[in-house]
Amino acid sequence: MPVITLPDGSRREFPNPVTVAELAASIGAGLARAALAGRVDGRLVDTSYRIDADAQVAIVTDRDPDGIEVIRHSTAHLLAQAVKELFPEAQVTIGPVIEDGFYYDFAFKRGFGEDDLARIEERMREIVKRDYRVERTVMARDAAARFFRDMGEEYKARIIEDIPQGEDISLYRQGEFIDLCRGPHVPRPANSRPSS
Repeated sequence: MPVITLPDGSRREFPNPVTVAELAASIGAGLARAALAGRVDGRLVDTSYRIDADAQVAIVTDRDPDGIEVIRHSTAHLLAQAVKELFPEAQVTIGPVIEDGFYYDFAFKRGFGEDDLARIEERMREIVKRDYRVERTVMARDAAARFFRDMGEEYKARIIEDIPQGEDISLYRQGEFIDLCRGPHVPRPANSRPSS
């Protein structure tokens, strides 16, 4: 029976484990729509994260600096998905958040031009309209390396192989696109746009 302590000191008790999304919904419909992630005992997590013990929890929205980082990180994945749909031969490398935005590196034989950038941006808009759910899964390290190598994503396989043996690897899926990532991510690509 988890007891959740909110930032204002109020407490909510649940008879069963509860996700961050369910907690947000129990507080209010507006917060449920605005929820991008959660902070559980100081750790940033997805809204699908299951809370099964007493915890201090904050719901992260786009008004929170962590929320902006989650949006930027998720938008980087949206960019990578658009590139892979338009240029399947491009290999995805890394796509971190930076101080004032994000970027994603690709291994692509010819590079990208201005016309490509316009097509990529348009494809990103199309993907948002598909309203995919963003789902997190976990794989064993060696299985994850094989998985990406079998997809032809050699750079991702190499990144995974640099992670210590025995560690689990988190992957995020939206539609057919799957990427290696520590997360957290917005619940849906449409959440990648700030409401304010």
